[in-house]
Amino acid sequence: MTTTDPVAGRPALARAPRGDGAGGRTRVPRRAVHGVLLLDKPVGLSSNDAMLRVRRLLRAEKAGHTGTLDPLASGLLPICLGAATKFAQVSLEADKRYTAVLRLGQRTVGGDREGAVVDERPVHVTPASLAQACAAFVGPIEQVPPMQSALKKDGKALYEYARAGLEVERPARRVTVHAIDILRWDDAALELTVDVRCSKGTYIRVLAEDIGERLGCGAHLAALRRTGTGPLTLDGAISLDALAEMDEPARDALLHPPDRLLADWPLLRLAESEALRFLSGLRRRVQEADQPAVRVYGPEPAAFLGSAHITAGELIADRLLSPLEVQALLKETP
Repeated sequence: MTTTDPVAGRPALARAPRGDGAGGRTRVPRRAVHGVLLLDKPVGLSSNDAMLRVRRLLRAEKAGHTGTLDPLASGLLPICLGAATKFAQVSLEADKRYTAVLRLGQRTVGGDREGAVVDERPVHVTPASLAQACAAFVGPIEQVPPMQSALKKDGKALYEYARAGLEVERPARRVTVHAIDILRWDDAALELTVDVRCSKGTYIRVLAEDIGERLGCGAHLAALRRTGTGPLTLDGAISLDALAEMDEPARDALLHPPDRLLADWPLLRLAESEALRFLSGLRRRVQEADQPAVRVYGPEPAAFLGSAHITAGELIADRLLSPLEVQALLKETP
Protein backbone atom coordinates (compact mmCIF):
# COMPACT_ATOMS: atom_id res chain seq x y z
CA MET A 1 0.00 0.00 0.00
CA THR A 2 1.10 3.57 -0.53
CA THR A 3 0.60 6.34 1.94
CA THR A 4 0.75 9.30 -0.39
CA ASP A 5 -0.56 10.12 -3.80
CA PRO A 6 1.73 8.10 -6.08
CA VAL A 7 -0.62 7.47 -8.96
CA ALA A 8 0.81 8.90 -12.14
CA GLY A 9 -2.04 7.96 -14.47
CA ARG A 10 -5.61 9.12 -14.86
CA PRO A 11 -7.86 9.79 -11.85
CA ALA A 12 -10.17 6.98 -10.81
CA LEU A 13 -13.69 7.34 -12.17
CA ALA A 14 -16.90 5.52 -11.40
CA ARG A 15 -19.88 5.59 -13.68
CA ALA A 16 -22.62 3.05 -13.16
CA PRO A 17 -26.24 3.03 -14.29
CA ARG A 18 -27.43 1.31 -11.12
CA GLY A 19 -26.34 -0.15 -7.82
CA ASP A 20 -24.17 1.24 -5.07
CA GLY A 21 -20.85 0.34 -6.70
CA ALA A 22 -20.64 -3.01 -4.91
CA GLY A 23 -22.16 -5.40 -7.39
CA GLY A 24 -25.40 -3.53 -8.13
CA ARG A 25 -27.28 -5.05 -5.19
CA THR A 26 -29.62 -2.08 -4.79
CA ARG A 27 -31.14 0.03 -7.53
CA VAL A 28 -30.52 3.71 -6.90
CA PRO A 29 -32.00 6.35 -9.23
CA ARG A 30 -29.14 8.47 -10.53
CA ARG A 31 -29.13 12.18 -11.38
CA ALA A 32 -26.80 14.72 -12.95
CA VAL A 33 -24.75 16.28 -10.16
CA HIS A 34 -21.86 18.65 -10.90
CA GLY A 35 -19.27 19.83 -8.42
CA VAL A 36 -16.50 18.96 -5.96
CA LEU A 37 -17.07 17.55 -2.49
CA LEU A 38 -14.24 18.00 -0.01
CA LEU A 39 -14.26 14.70 1.86
CA ASP A 40 -12.34 14.06 5.08
CA LYS A 41 -11.57 10.39 4.48
CA PRO A 42 -11.32 8.20 7.58
CA VAL A 43 -8.55 5.73 8.34
CA GLY A 44 -9.37 2.20 7.24
CA LEU A 45 -11.23 3.00 4.02
CA SER A 46 -9.82 2.94 0.51
CA SER A 47 -10.16 6.03 -1.68
CA ASN A 48 -12.27 4.11 -4.18
CA ASP A 49 -14.68 2.86 -1.52
CA ALA A 50 -14.98 6.38 -0.11
CA MET A 51 -15.74 7.76 -3.57
CA LEU A 52 -18.40 5.10 -4.22
CA ARG A 53 -20.13 5.93 -0.94
CA VAL A 54 -20.24 9.62 -1.82
CA ARG A 55 -21.60 8.82 -5.28
CA ARG A 56 -24.34 6.68 -3.75
CA LEU A 57 -25.28 9.30 -1.12
CA LEU A 58 -25.58 12.02 -3.77
CA ARG A 59 -27.11 9.66 -6.37
CA ALA A 60 -24.58 10.99 -8.88
CA GLU A 61 -24.38 9.62 -12.40
CA LYS A 62 -20.61 10.00 -12.53
CA ALA A 63 -17.95 10.45 -9.87
CA GLY A 64 -14.20 10.24 -9.48
CA HIS A 65 -11.52 10.90 -6.89
CA THR A 66 -8.32 12.86 -7.46
CA GLY A 67 -5.58 10.47 -6.41
CA THR A 68 -5.27 7.52 -4.08
CA LEU A 69 -5.04 8.12 -0.34
CA ASP A 70 -3.99 4.93 1.45
CA PRO A 71 -6.45 3.22 3.83
CA LEU A 72 -3.94 3.89 6.65
CA ALA A 73 -4.13 7.63 5.94
CA SER A 74 -6.91 10.09 6.66
CA GLY A 75 -7.67 13.54 5.37
CA LEU A 76 -8.53 15.48 2.25
CA LEU A 77 -9.93 13.49 -0.66
CA PRO A 78 -11.66 15.73 -3.21
CA ILE A 79 -14.53 13.86 -4.87
CA CYS A 80 -15.40 15.12 -8.35
CA LEU A 81 -18.96 14.73 -9.61
CA GLY A 82 -20.33 15.13 -13.13
CA ALA A 83 -18.64 17.97 -15.03
CA ALA A 84 -15.95 18.27 -12.35
CA THR A 85 -14.51 14.88 -13.34
CA LYS A 86 -13.16 16.55 -16.49
CA PHE A 87 -10.74 18.50 -14.30
CA ALA A 88 -9.83 15.81 -11.76
CA GLN A 89 -6.40 15.44 -13.36
CA VAL A 90 -5.57 19.00 -12.26
CA SER A 91 -5.89 18.02 -8.61
CA LEU A 92 -4.03 14.79 -9.21
CA GLU A 93 -1.05 16.74 -10.61
CA ALA A 94 -1.12 19.40 -7.87
CA ASP A 95 1.25 19.77 -4.93
CA LYS A 96 0.18 18.03 -1.73
CA ARG A 97 0.39 18.80 1.99
CA TYR A 98 0.50 16.27 4.84
CA THR A 99 0.79 16.03 8.59
CA ALA A 100 2.96 12.99 9.26
CA VAL A 101 3.96 11.25 12.49
CA LEU A 102 7.34 9.52 12.40
CA ARG A 103 8.16 6.86 15.00
CA LEU A 104 11.91 7.05 15.50
CA GLY A 105 14.06 4.08 16.50
CA GLN A 106 12.21 1.41 14.53
CA ARG A 107 12.23 0.31 10.90
CA THR A 108 9.36 -1.86 9.71
CA VAL A 109 8.44 -3.98 6.73
CA GLY A 110 6.78 -1.57 4.31
CA GLY A 111 7.84 1.48 6.28
CA ASP A 112 4.56 1.99 8.19
CA ARG A 113 3.03 1.01 11.52
CA GLU A 114 1.36 -2.14 10.13
CA GLY A 115 4.65 -3.79 9.16
CA ALA A 116 6.68 -6.00 11.49
CA VAL A 117 9.65 -4.32 13.15
CA VAL A 118 12.85 -5.42 11.40
CA ASP A 119 15.36 -3.12 13.10
CA GLU A 120 15.39 -1.29 16.42
CA ARG A 121 18.02 1.23 17.53
CA PRO A 122 18.43 3.72 20.36
CA VAL A 123 17.32 7.28 19.71
CA HIS A 124 19.63 10.16 20.60
CA VAL A 125 18.37 13.39 19.09
CA THR A 126 18.29 17.09 19.84
CA PRO A 127 16.07 19.86 18.46
CA ALA A 128 19.00 20.91 16.28
CA SER A 129 19.64 17.41 14.89
CA LEU A 130 15.93 16.95 14.14
CA ALA A 131 15.81 20.26 12.27
CA GLN A 132 18.99 19.44 10.33
CA ALA A 133 17.72 15.98 9.33
CA CYS A 134 14.44 17.40 8.01
CA ALA A 135 16.18 20.26 6.19
CA ALA A 136 18.39 17.76 4.37
CA PHE A 137 15.39 16.53 2.40
CA VAL A 138 13.96 19.90 1.34
CA GLY A 139 14.29 20.55 -2.37
CA PRO A 140 14.55 18.16 -5.34
CA ILE A 141 15.30 14.64 -4.10
CA GLU A 142 15.42 11.10 -5.50
CA GLN A 143 13.11 8.45 -4.04
CA VAL A 144 12.95 4.74 -4.74
CA PRO A 145 9.24 3.80 -4.69
CA PRO A 146 8.37 1.30 -1.94
CA MET A 147 7.23 -2.20 -2.85
CA GLN A 148 3.93 -1.37 -1.15
CA SER A 149 2.93 1.03 -3.92
CA ALA A 150 0.42 1.08 -6.77
CA LEU A 151 3.08 1.69 -9.40
CA LYS A 152 3.13 -1.04 -12.02
CA LYS A 153 5.89 -3.24 -13.41
CA ASP A 154 5.09 -5.54 -16.33
CA GLY A 155 1.40 -4.77 -15.87
CA LYS A 156 1.28 -5.70 -12.18
CA ALA A 157 1.17 -3.35 -9.19
CA LEU A 158 4.27 -3.42 -6.99
CA TYR A 159 2.19 -4.28 -3.92
CA GLU A 160 1.11 -7.50 -5.66
CA TYR A 161 4.76 -8.57 -5.91
CA ALA A 162 5.25 -7.58 -2.25
CA ARG A 163 2.29 -9.72 -1.15
CA ALA A 164 3.87 -12.67 -2.94
CA GLY A 165 7.11 -12.09 -1.04
CA LEU A 166 8.95 -10.79 -4.09
CA GLU A 167 11.04 -7.66 -4.50
CA VAL A 168 11.65 -6.17 -7.94
CA GLU A 169 13.98 -3.44 -9.11
CA ARG A 170 12.48 0.05 -9.05
CA PRO A 171 14.16 3.07 -10.62
CA ALA A 172 14.44 6.17 -8.45
CA ARG A 173 12.01 8.99 -9.15
CA ARG A 174 12.66 12.70 -8.78
CA VAL A 175 10.24 14.62 -6.57
CA THR A 176 10.37 17.96 -4.79
CA VAL A 177 9.83 18.59 -1.09
CA HIS A 178 8.98 22.27 -0.71
CA ALA A 179 9.09 22.39 3.09
CA ILE A 180 9.24 20.22 6.20
CA ASP A 181 8.20 22.02 9.38
CA ILE A 182 8.51 20.32 12.77
CA LEU A 183 5.24 20.58 14.70
CA ARG A 184 6.04 18.45 17.74
CA TRP A 185 8.65 16.12 19.25
CA ASP A 186 7.35 13.61 21.84
CA ASP A 187 10.43 12.38 23.66
CA ALA A 188 8.49 9.73 25.61
CA ALA A 189 6.79 8.18 22.58
CA LEU A 190 9.78 8.87 20.29
CA GLU A 191 7.38 10.44 17.78
CA LEU A 192 8.17 13.36 15.51
CA THR A 193 5.22 15.20 13.95
CA VAL A 194 5.96 17.21 10.81
CA ASP A 195 4.09 19.30 8.24
CA VAL A 196 5.23 18.36 4.72
CA ARG A 197 4.55 20.29 1.52
CA CYS A 198 5.64 18.38 -1.57
CA SER A 199 5.10 17.65 -5.22
CA LYS A 200 2.76 14.92 -6.40
CA GLY A 201 4.16 11.41 -6.22
CA THR A 202 6.18 12.00 -3.05
CA TYR A 203 6.22 8.93 -0.81
CA ILE A 204 5.94 10.11 2.78
CA ARG A 205 6.78 6.66 4.15
CA VAL A 206 10.05 6.75 2.20
CA LEU A 207 10.71 10.27 3.46
CA ALA A 208 10.11 9.05 7.03
CA GLU A 209 12.58 6.20 6.59
CA ASP A 210 15.20 8.50 5.04
CA ILE A 211 14.91 11.03 7.87
CA GLY A 212 15.32 8.18 10.35
CA GLU A 213 18.49 6.99 8.62
CA ARG A 214 19.82 10.54 8.58
CA LEU A 215 19.36 10.61 12.36
CA GLY A 216 21.08 7.24 12.70
CA CYS A 217 18.19 5.54 14.48
CA GLY A 218 15.78 4.54 11.71
CA ALA A 219 12.08 5.41 11.56
CA HIS A 220 8.74 4.40 10.15
CA LEU A 221 5.53 6.25 9.35
CA ALA A 222 3.15 5.97 12.31
CA ALA A 223 0.31 8.16 11.00
CA LEU A 224 -0.50 10.30 7.97
CA ARG A 225 -3.13 12.93 7.28
CA ARG A 226 -3.48 14.82 4.00
CA THR A 227 -4.32 18.45 4.68
CA GLY A 228 -4.11 19.99 1.22
CA THR A 229 -4.02 19.35 -2.51
CA GLY A 230 -3.39 22.32 -4.78
CA PRO A 231 -5.65 25.20 -3.67
CA LEU A 232 -7.93 22.85 -1.70
CA THR A 233 -7.64 22.35 2.06
CA LEU A 234 -9.51 20.57 4.84
CA ASP A 235 -11.38 23.80 5.57
CA GLY A 236 -15.02 22.89 4.99
CA ALA A 237 -14.32 19.19 4.44
CA ILE A 238 -16.92 16.75 5.75
CA SER A 239 -16.79 13.20 7.07
CA LEU A 240 -18.76 10.33 5.54
CA ASP A 241 -20.73 9.88 8.76
CA ALA A 242 -21.80 13.53 8.77
CA LEU A 243 -22.67 13.37 5.07
CA ALA A 244 -24.84 10.31 5.64
CA GLU A 245 -26.84 12.15 8.32
CA MET A 246 -27.83 14.97 5.94
CA ASP A 247 -30.75 15.18 3.56
CA GLU A 248 -30.09 15.59 -0.15
CA PRO A 249 -30.45 19.41 -0.36
CA ALA A 250 -27.93 19.79 2.49
CA ARG A 251 -25.50 17.47 0.70
CA ASP A 252 -25.90 19.42 -2.54
CA ALA A 253 -25.18 22.65 -0.68
CA LEU A 254 -21.72 21.32 0.21
CA LEU A 255 -20.65 21.04 -3.42
CA HIS A 256 -18.07 23.47 -4.76
CA PRO A 257 -18.22 24.42 -8.47
CA PRO A 258 -15.85 22.49 -10.78
CA ASP A 259 -13.60 25.53 -11.27
CA ARG A 260 -12.61 25.33 -7.59
CA LEU A 261 -10.04 22.78 -8.77
CA LEU A 262 -8.48 25.49 -10.95
CA ALA A 263 -8.73 28.33 -8.43
CA ASP A 264 -5.02 29.17 -8.57
CA TRP A 265 -4.95 29.41 -12.40
CA PRO A 266 -5.13 32.76 -14.27
CA LEU A 267 -8.68 33.74 -15.30
CA LEU A 268 -9.73 34.74 -18.81
CA ARG A 269 -13.22 36.06 -19.53
CA LEU A 270 -14.70 36.08 -23.05
CA ALA A 271 -17.54 38.04 -24.58
CA GLU A 272 -20.68 36.02 -25.32
CA SER A 273 -19.98 35.57 -29.05
CA GLU A 274 -16.40 34.49 -28.36
CA ALA A 275 -17.53 32.19 -25.57
CA LEU A 276 -19.84 30.30 -27.89
CA ARG A 277 -17.06 29.80 -30.42
CA PHE A 278 -14.67 28.69 -27.68
CA LEU A 279 -17.21 26.10 -26.48
CA SER A 280 -17.34 24.68 -29.99
CA GLY A 281 -13.60 24.00 -29.79
CA LEU A 282 -12.46 26.76 -32.17
CA ARG A 283 -9.18 28.50 -31.49
CA ARG A 284 -9.54 32.19 -30.68
CA ARG A 285 -7.13 35.12 -31.03
CA VAL A 286 -6.68 36.90 -27.71
CA GLN A 287 -4.68 39.89 -26.56
CA GLU A 288 -3.06 37.99 -23.71
CA ALA A 289 0.43 36.77 -22.89
CA ASP A 290 1.19 33.09 -23.40
CA GLN A 291 0.03 30.92 -20.51
CA PRO A 292 0.39 27.14 -20.04
CA ALA A 293 -3.00 26.96 -18.31
CA VAL A 294 -5.97 29.31 -17.88
CA ARG A 295 -9.54 28.90 -16.68
CA VAL A 296 -11.98 30.38 -19.17
CA TYR A 297 -15.33 32.06 -18.48
CA GLY A 298 -18.08 33.58 -20.52
CA PRO A 299 -19.75 36.87 -19.55
CA GLU A 300 -20.98 37.46 -16.02
CA PRO A 301 -22.44 36.15 -13.79
CA ALA A 302 -20.20 33.05 -13.59
CA ALA A 303 -20.23 31.04 -16.79
CA PHE A 304 -17.25 28.69 -16.39
CA LEU A 305 -16.51 27.16 -19.79
CA GLY A 306 -13.39 25.05 -19.32
CA SER A 307 -9.61 25.04 -19.33
CA ALA A 308 -7.21 26.15 -22.04
CA HIS A 309 -3.73 27.40 -22.80
CA ILE A 310 -2.49 30.42 -24.74
CA THR A 311 0.25 30.00 -27.33
CA ALA A 312 1.38 32.72 -29.76
CA GLY A 313 -1.74 34.76 -29.04
CA GLU A 314 -4.13 31.86 -29.63
CA LEU A 315 -6.51 30.52 -26.98
CA ILE A 316 -6.56 26.74 -27.37
CA ALA A 317 -9.13 24.67 -25.49
CA ASP A 318 -7.99 21.74 -23.35
CA ARG A 319 -11.09 20.57 -21.45
CA LEU A 320 -14.53 21.97 -22.28
CA LEU A 321 -17.86 21.81 -20.53
CA SER A 322 -20.86 20.91 -22.65
CA PRO A 323 -23.56 23.58 -23.15
CA LEU A 324 -25.86 21.49 -20.92
CA GLU A 325 -23.25 21.45 -18.17
CA VAL A 326 -22.73 25.20 -18.45
CA GLN A 327 -26.48 25.78 -18.12
CA ALA A 328 -26.73 23.41 -15.16
CA LEU A 329 -23.92 25.24 -13.34
CA LEU A 330 -25.47 28.64 -14.07
CA LYS A 331 -28.71 27.46 -12.47
CA GLU A 332 -26.82 26.37 -9.36
CA THR A 333 -24.93 29.68 -9.03
CA PRO A 334 -26.43 31.81 -6.25
